[in-house]
Amino acid sequence: MSTSITLFGAGSWGTALAVHLSAAGRDVTLWARRDEVVERMRTAHRNPTYLPDIKIPTSVHVTSDLEAAAAASSIWAVAVPSQNLRSVAARIAPLTRPGITAISLAKGIENDSLMTMSQVLDEELSGLEEQQIGVLYGPSHAEEVAESQPTTLVAAAPTDPRAEWIQNAFMTDRLRVYVNTDVVGVEIGGSAKNVLAIAAGMGDGVGYGDNAKAALVTRGLAEIRRLGIAMGAHPKTFAGLTGIGDLLVTCMSSHSRNRYLGEQIGAGKTLDEIESEMDMVAEGVRTTQSVYDLARHHDIEMPIVEAVHRVLFEHQRPEEMVDALMSRPAKREHWLPQRLQNIR
Repeated sequence: MSTSITLFGAGSWGTALAVHLSAAGRDVTLWARRDEVVERMRTAHRNPTYLPDIKIPTSVHVTSDLEAAAAASSIWAVAVPSQNLRSVAARIAPLTRPGITAISLAKGIENDSLMTMSQVLDEELSGLEEQQIGVLYGPSHAEEVAESQPTTLVAAAPTDPRAEWIQNAFMTDRLRVYVNTDVVGVEIGGSAKNVLAIAAGMGDGVGYGDNAKAALVTRGLAEIRRLGIAMGAHPKTFAGLTGIGDLLVTCMSSHSRNRYLGEQIGAGKTLDEIESEMDMVAEGVRTTQSVYDLARHHDIEMPIVEAVHRVLFEHQRPEEMVDALMSRPAKREHWLPQRLQNIR
Protein backbone atom coordinates (compact mmCIF):
# COMPACT_ATOMS: atom_id res chain seq x y z
CA MET A 1 0.00 0.00 0.00
CA SER A 2 1.51 3.32 -1.06
CA THR A 3 -0.48 5.54 1.30
CA SER A 4 1.29 8.73 2.42
CA ILE A 5 1.04 9.64 6.10
CA THR A 6 2.41 12.64 7.99
CA LEU A 7 3.06 12.22 11.69
CA PHE A 8 3.26 15.45 13.66
CA GLY A 9 5.32 14.76 16.78
CA ALA A 10 8.52 12.75 17.12
CA GLY A 11 8.06 11.41 20.63
CA SER A 12 8.00 7.69 21.31
CA TRP A 13 4.60 7.03 19.71
CA GLY A 14 5.13 9.16 16.63
CA THR A 15 8.57 7.66 16.09
CA ALA A 16 7.34 4.10 16.62
CA LEU A 17 4.52 4.48 14.12
CA ALA A 18 6.85 6.11 11.60
CA VAL A 19 9.26 3.17 11.85
CA HIS A 20 6.52 0.56 11.67
CA LEU A 21 4.50 2.13 8.86
CA SER A 22 7.58 2.82 6.76
CA ALA A 23 8.63 -0.82 7.07
CA ALA A 24 5.13 -1.77 5.91
CA GLY A 25 5.53 0.27 2.72
CA ARG A 26 3.88 3.55 3.64
CA ASP A 27 5.35 6.86 2.53
CA VAL A 28 6.00 8.44 5.95
CA THR A 29 6.92 11.99 6.93
CA LEU A 30 7.81 12.58 10.58
CA TRP A 31 7.71 16.16 11.81
CA ALA A 32 9.70 17.25 14.88
CA ARG A 33 9.53 20.75 16.33
CA ARG A 34 13.25 21.25 16.96
CA ASP A 35 15.92 21.36 14.25
CA GLU A 36 18.51 19.68 16.46
CA VAL A 37 16.22 16.69 17.04
CA VAL A 38 15.71 16.31 13.31
CA GLU A 39 19.45 16.49 12.69
CA ARG A 40 20.15 13.78 15.29
CA MET A 41 17.55 11.47 13.77
CA ARG A 42 18.86 12.05 10.26
CA THR A 43 22.50 11.41 11.12
CA ALA A 44 22.22 8.68 13.78
CA HIS A 45 18.98 7.12 12.51
CA ARG A 46 17.88 6.92 16.12
CA ASN A 47 15.63 8.91 18.43
CA PRO A 48 18.02 8.99 21.41
CA THR A 49 15.57 10.53 23.87
CA TYR A 50 12.58 8.25 23.31
CA LEU A 51 13.49 5.07 21.39
CA PRO A 52 17.29 4.89 21.40
CA ASP A 53 17.44 1.18 20.49
CA ILE A 54 15.19 1.44 17.43
CA LYS A 55 16.70 2.19 14.04
CA ILE A 56 14.81 4.77 11.98
CA PRO A 57 14.81 3.69 8.31
CA THR A 58 16.18 6.11 5.75
CA SER A 59 12.78 5.86 4.04
CA VAL A 60 11.25 7.96 6.86
CA HIS A 61 11.45 11.60 5.86
CA VAL A 62 12.24 13.53 9.06
CA THR A 63 11.73 17.28 8.96
CA SER A 64 11.12 20.36 11.09
CA ASP A 65 9.54 22.18 8.14
CA LEU A 66 5.86 22.34 9.08
CA GLU A 67 4.63 23.38 5.64
CA ALA A 68 6.58 20.61 3.92
CA ALA A 69 5.27 18.03 6.38
CA ALA A 70 1.69 19.16 5.88
CA ALA A 71 2.03 19.14 2.10
CA ALA A 72 3.52 15.65 2.03
CA SER A 73 0.28 13.84 2.82
CA SER A 74 -3.49 14.09 3.05
CA ILE A 75 -3.44 12.03 6.26
CA TRP A 76 -2.30 14.04 9.25
CA ALA A 77 -1.74 12.08 12.47
CA VAL A 78 -0.98 14.28 15.48
CA ALA A 79 1.16 12.48 18.05
CA VAL A 80 2.00 15.18 20.60
CA PRO A 81 1.12 15.23 24.32
CA SER A 82 -2.57 15.98 24.81
CA GLN A 83 -2.04 19.33 26.52
CA ASN A 84 0.09 20.47 23.55
CA LEU A 85 -2.27 19.29 20.84
CA ARG A 86 -4.15 22.58 20.54
CA SER A 87 -1.01 24.62 19.91
CA VAL A 88 0.17 22.23 17.17
CA ALA A 89 -3.29 22.14 15.62
CA ALA A 90 -3.35 25.94 15.55
CA ARG A 91 -0.04 25.93 13.68
CA ILE A 92 -1.18 23.49 11.01
CA ALA A 93 -4.69 24.98 10.66
CA PRO A 94 -3.68 27.49 7.93
CA LEU A 95 -2.25 24.58 5.93
CA THR A 96 -5.49 22.59 5.66
CA ARG A 97 -6.81 21.82 2.20
CA PRO A 98 -9.60 19.70 0.68
CA GLY A 99 -9.24 15.98 1.25
CA ILE A 100 -7.33 16.11 4.53
CA THR A 101 -8.08 13.55 7.26
CA ALA A 102 -6.81 14.65 10.68
CA ILE A 103 -6.27 11.97 13.31
CA SER A 104 -5.42 12.37 16.97
CA LEU A 105 -3.00 9.84 18.41
CA ALA A 106 -2.84 11.71 21.73
CA LYS A 107 -4.72 10.20 24.67
CA GLY A 108 -6.02 12.77 27.09
CA ILE A 109 -8.65 15.37 27.95
CA GLU A 110 -7.68 19.01 27.68
CA ASN A 111 -7.48 20.81 31.01
CA ASP A 112 -9.83 23.79 31.49
CA SER A 113 -11.90 23.21 28.32
CA LEU A 114 -12.45 19.51 29.19
CA MET A 115 -12.50 18.75 25.47
CA THR A 116 -11.45 15.44 23.98
CA MET A 117 -8.66 15.50 21.44
CA SER A 118 -11.00 15.16 18.45
CA GLN A 119 -13.02 18.09 19.76
CA VAL A 120 -9.85 20.17 20.03
CA LEU A 121 -8.93 19.30 16.44
CA ASP A 122 -12.46 20.09 15.27
CA GLU A 123 -12.31 23.49 16.94
CA GLU A 124 -8.84 24.44 15.70
CA LEU A 125 -8.97 22.93 12.21
CA SER A 126 -12.05 24.90 11.23
CA GLY A 127 -11.33 24.30 7.56
CA LEU A 128 -12.24 20.63 8.00
CA GLU A 129 -15.65 19.06 8.51
CA GLU A 130 -16.24 17.03 11.68
CA GLN A 131 -16.36 13.84 9.63
CA GLN A 132 -12.78 14.49 8.46
CA ILE A 133 -11.48 14.12 12.02
CA GLY A 134 -10.85 10.86 13.85
CA VAL A 135 -8.71 9.16 16.46
CA LEU A 136 -6.51 6.07 16.57
CA TYR A 137 -6.44 4.55 20.06
CA GLY A 138 -5.84 1.19 21.68
CA PRO A 139 -3.49 -0.94 23.79
CA SER A 140 -0.24 -0.06 22.04
CA HIS A 141 3.08 0.50 23.74
CA ALA A 142 5.40 2.33 21.36
CA GLU A 143 8.35 0.04 22.05
CA GLU A 144 6.42 -3.01 20.84
CA VAL A 145 4.95 -1.32 17.78
CA ALA A 146 8.43 -0.17 16.71
CA GLU A 147 9.57 -3.79 16.96
CA SER A 148 6.57 -4.92 14.86
CA GLN A 149 5.11 -6.98 17.66
CA PRO A 150 1.42 -7.86 17.13
CA THR A 151 -0.77 -4.92 18.19
CA THR A 152 -4.44 -3.97 17.82
CA LEU A 153 -5.92 -0.48 17.57
CA VAL A 154 -9.29 1.18 17.02
CA ALA A 155 -9.90 3.75 14.28
CA ALA A 156 -12.80 5.93 15.41
CA ALA A 157 -14.54 8.58 13.31
CA PRO A 158 -18.09 9.94 13.06
CA THR A 159 -18.91 7.86 9.95
CA ASP A 160 -18.05 4.33 8.88
CA PRO A 161 -16.43 5.39 5.58
CA ARG A 162 -14.01 7.75 7.32
CA ALA A 163 -13.19 5.24 10.07
CA GLU A 164 -12.60 2.58 7.41
CA TRP A 165 -10.31 4.99 5.53
CA ILE A 166 -8.20 5.41 8.67
CA GLN A 167 -8.30 1.65 9.22
CA ASN A 168 -6.95 0.96 5.72
CA ALA A 169 -4.26 3.62 6.03
CA PHE A 170 -2.77 2.21 9.23
CA MET A 171 -3.44 -1.51 9.12
CA THR A 172 -0.45 -3.80 8.51
CA ASP A 173 0.29 -7.47 9.03
CA ARG A 174 1.36 -6.67 12.62
CA LEU A 175 -0.94 -3.72 13.32
CA ARG A 176 -4.57 -4.82 13.22
CA VAL A 177 -7.06 -1.94 13.20
CA TYR A 178 -10.76 -2.16 14.05
CA VAL A 179 -13.47 0.40 13.22
CA ASN A 180 -15.76 2.22 15.66
CA THR A 181 -18.01 5.27 15.20
CA ASP A 182 -18.37 5.88 18.97
CA VAL A 183 -15.66 8.53 18.99
CA VAL A 184 -16.39 9.90 22.47
CA GLY A 185 -16.46 6.40 23.98
CA VAL A 186 -13.13 5.49 22.41
CA GLU A 187 -11.58 8.74 23.61
CA ILE A 188 -12.91 8.57 27.17
CA GLY A 189 -11.84 4.95 27.59
CA GLY A 190 -8.43 5.46 26.03
CA SER A 191 -7.74 8.59 28.06
CA ALA A 192 -9.21 7.91 31.50
CA LYS A 193 -7.41 4.56 31.73
CA ASN A 194 -4.18 6.49 32.39
CA VAL A 195 -5.64 7.69 35.68
CA LEU A 196 -6.32 4.09 36.69
CA ALA A 197 -2.79 3.11 35.68
CA ILE A 198 -1.45 5.62 38.19
CA ALA A 199 -3.69 4.07 40.85
CA ALA A 200 -2.47 0.57 39.96
CA GLY A 201 1.12 1.76 40.12
CA MET A 202 0.54 3.27 43.55
CA GLY A 203 -0.66 -0.12 44.75
CA ASP A 204 2.49 -1.73 43.33
CA GLY A 205 4.69 0.86 45.02
CA VAL A 206 3.02 0.42 48.39
CA GLY A 207 3.32 -3.34 48.10
CA TYR A 208 -0.26 -4.46 47.58
CA GLY A 209 -0.83 -7.63 45.59
CA ASP A 210 -2.76 -8.86 42.59
CA ASN A 211 -6.09 -8.81 44.40
CA ALA A 212 -5.87 -5.07 44.93
CA LYS A 213 -4.83 -4.43 41.33
CA ALA A 214 -7.68 -6.54 39.98
CA ALA A 215 -10.10 -4.52 42.09
CA LEU A 216 -8.67 -1.20 40.89
CA VAL A 217 -8.81 -2.24 37.24
CA THR A 218 -12.32 -3.66 37.38
CA ARG A 219 -13.93 -1.00 39.53
CA GLY A 220 -12.02 1.67 37.63
CA LEU A 221 -13.51 0.41 34.38
CA ALA A 222 -16.97 0.72 35.94
CA GLU A 223 -16.19 4.36 36.75
CA ILE A 224 -15.00 5.09 33.22
CA ARG A 225 -18.11 3.43 31.80
CA ARG A 226 -20.41 5.56 33.96
CA LEU A 227 -18.68 8.75 32.83
CA GLY A 228 -18.69 7.68 29.19
CA ILE A 229 -22.39 6.88 29.20
CA ALA A 230 -23.14 10.26 30.77
CA MET A 231 -21.22 11.88 27.90
CA GLY A 232 -23.13 9.97 25.24
CA ALA A 233 -20.85 6.98 24.67
CA HIS A 234 -22.08 3.49 23.84
CA PRO A 235 -21.72 1.14 26.83
CA LYS A 236 -20.29 -1.69 24.69
CA THR A 237 -17.27 0.41 23.73
CA PHE A 238 -15.84 -0.02 27.23
CA ALA A 239 -15.75 -3.80 26.81
CA GLY A 240 -13.47 -3.36 23.79
CA LEU A 241 -9.90 -2.50 22.96
CA THR A 242 -10.05 1.11 24.13
CA GLY A 243 -11.85 0.09 27.31
CA ILE A 244 -10.73 -3.08 29.04
CA GLY A 245 -7.92 -3.68 26.51
CA ASP A 246 -6.21 -0.34 26.96
CA LEU A 247 -6.83 -0.42 30.70
CA LEU A 248 -5.21 -3.84 31.13
CA VAL A 249 -2.05 -3.08 29.19
CA THR A 250 -1.54 0.28 30.88
CA CYS A 251 -2.09 -1.00 34.40
CA MET A 252 0.02 -4.15 34.02
CA SER A 253 2.97 -3.35 31.78
CA SER A 254 6.48 -2.29 32.74
CA HIS A 255 6.40 -0.03 29.65
CA SER A 256 3.61 2.09 31.14
CA ARG A 257 4.81 5.56 32.17
CA ASN A 258 1.64 6.14 34.17
CA ARG A 259 1.95 2.90 36.12
CA TYR A 260 5.62 3.72 36.75
CA LEU A 261 4.76 7.20 38.03
CA GLY A 262 2.18 5.75 40.39
CA GLU A 263 4.65 3.13 41.58
CA GLN A 264 7.19 5.80 42.44
CA ILE A 265 4.59 7.77 44.37
CA GLY A 266 3.64 4.61 46.23
CA ALA A 267 7.31 4.14 47.09
CA GLY A 268 7.44 7.59 48.70
CA LYS A 269 8.58 10.03 46.00
CA THR A 270 6.79 13.29 45.28
CA LEU A 271 5.14 14.09 41.96
CA ASP A 272 7.62 16.89 41.29
CA GLU A 273 10.57 14.57 41.91
CA ILE A 274 9.25 11.91 39.54
CA GLU A 275 8.30 14.26 36.70
CA SER A 276 11.69 15.97 36.87
CA GLU A 277 13.36 12.57 36.33
CA MET A 278 11.16 11.45 33.40
CA ASP A 279 12.03 12.29 29.79
CA MET A 280 8.57 11.31 28.59
CA VAL A 281 5.17 12.70 29.57
CA ALA A 282 2.89 10.65 31.83
CA GLU A 283 -0.44 11.77 30.39
CA GLY A 284 -2.39 10.49 33.38
CA VAL A 285 -1.33 13.31 35.69
CA ARG A 286 -3.04 16.06 33.70
CA THR A 287 -5.83 13.71 32.66
CA THR A 288 -6.59 13.07 36.33
CA GLN A 289 -7.46 16.73 36.75
CA SER A 290 -9.62 16.72 33.62
CA VAL A 291 -11.48 13.51 34.43
CA TYR A 292 -12.03 14.66 38.01
CA ASP A 293 -13.55 17.89 36.66
CA LEU A 294 -15.64 16.01 34.06
CA ALA A 295 -17.05 13.74 36.77
CA ARG A 296 -18.10 16.74 38.81
CA HIS A 297 -19.54 18.46 35.74
CA HIS A 298 -21.66 15.41 34.84
CA ASP A 299 -22.41 14.54 38.49
CA ILE A 300 -20.85 11.08 38.17
CA GLU A 301 -19.37 9.20 41.12
CA MET A 302 -15.76 8.18 40.40
CA PRO A 303 -14.19 7.31 43.78
CA ILE A 304 -10.92 5.90 42.41
CA VAL A 305 -10.36 8.96 40.21
CA GLU A 306 -11.15 11.17 43.19
CA ALA A 307 -8.67 9.24 45.32
CA VAL A 308 -5.90 9.56 42.73
CA HIS A 309 -6.65 13.28 42.52
CA ARG A 310 -6.22 13.61 46.29
CA VAL A 311 -2.86 11.85 46.20
CA LEU A 312 -1.51 13.82 43.23
CA PHE A 313 -2.82 17.27 44.08
CA GLU A 314 -3.87 17.25 47.73
CA HIS A 315 -0.88 15.38 49.20
CA GLN A 316 -2.80 12.40 50.55
CA ARG A 317 -0.72 9.28 51.16
CA PRO A 318 -1.45 6.30 48.84
CA GLU A 319 -2.20 4.07 51.83
CA GLU A 320 -4.88 6.52 52.90
CA MET A 321 -6.34 6.38 49.39
CA VAL A 322 -6.81 2.62 49.63
CA ASP A 323 -8.18 2.81 53.16
CA ALA A 324 -10.77 5.35 52.03
CA LEU A 325 -11.80 3.21 49.05
CA MET A 326 -12.10 0.04 51.12
CA SER A 327 -14.25 1.70 53.79
CA ARG A 328 -16.84 3.19 51.44
CA PRO A 329 -20.52 2.26 51.98
CA ALA A 330 -21.58 -1.08 50.49
CA LYS A 331 -22.75 -1.06 46.86
CA ARG A 332 -24.25 -3.35 44.24
CA GLU A 333 -21.66 -4.42 41.71
CA HIS A 334 -23.56 -3.17 38.64
CA TRP A 335 -25.23 0.19 39.04
CA LEU A 336 -25.77 3.46 37.23
CA PRO A 337 -27.21 6.77 38.36
CA GLN A 338 -31.01 6.76 38.06
CA ARG A 339 -30.99 9.11 35.05
CA LEU A 340 -28.84 6.64 33.11
CA GLN A 341 -30.76 3.48 34.03
CA ASN A 342 -32.37 3.14 30.58
CA ILE A 343 -28.95 3.05 28.86
CA ARG A 344 -27.41 -0.41 28.78
